[in-house]
Amino acid sequence: MNHQLLCLLVTVSFAAVAPAQTPDPKPLVDKALAAVGGQDKLLKIFRFKEIFHFGDKPEPPEGKKRSTRESVYSQPDKWWLGKKERGEEPAKDDVRAWSLDLLVDDKSTFETIPDLIDEGKTCAGLRVSGSVTPAMDFYFDKETSLLHRLDWRGDFYRFSDWKEHDGLKYASRTILFKKKDGKPWFFHEITALERLAQLPEGLAKP
Repeated sequence: MNHQLLCLLVTVSFAAVAPAQTPDPKPLVDKALAAVGGQDKLLKIFRFKEIFHFGDKPEPPEGKKRSTRESVYSQPDKWWLGKKERGEEPAKDDVRAWSLDLLVDDKSTFETIPDLIDEGKTCAGLRVSGSVTPAMDFYFDKETSLLHRLDWRGDFYRFSDWKEHDGLKYASRTILFKKKDGKPWFFHEITALERLAQLPEGLAKP
C-alpha cells in the first residue's frame, strides 16, 4: 500500500475515535459571575427573610398558610435560624448554589455539559463538583447569563423574579420539581435580603 495513503488512513481512523474536546468552562463561569454584578458583589454574610410552602400549587392548600422565617447565613456553611445553627443540612448547598458561592470555591471543579432548552430558554450547562456532593448541574440563560435552572439530587430548581441588592442580582423566587415526573413540590420566595459586614452579636461560627 502506498505509504502516504497508509498515513492518511491512520490519521482519519485516529480522528474518528479521538474524543471530542469539551469547551473550556471558565468563560461560562466568568459570564455568570459578571451577570450578577461580579465576584466582589457575591454574598458572604447576609440576613434574609423567606416565605415558602410545600405542595404542587403556587398557593398553599386551603386553610394552610405559608411558612416564614428569618435567618443569617455565613459562607460557606453556617446558617442560623434565630440563635441555632442548623448543622449538617443539604439546603446549605442550595444556598451556595443560588448565591453562586460554589463558583468561587477553590475546591470546585468545572465541566461544561450540553445545553438545555427549558421554558423556551436556551441554557448553557455547567457541572460543579469537588466542593459539593453529588455534583450539581447549573444551567445559565444564554441571553442573560443568569442562573435559570439547577439539577441536583433527583430534583430540579427553576429561578425567577430577579431583584437587586447592593449591586448584586439575585433570584427571589425558586420552585423545586421532582425530576422523575416534572411535578413541583416546593415554592420559595426571598422577601428581604441584607448584606452584613459581620456576624450579628450572639452568633459565632461553631
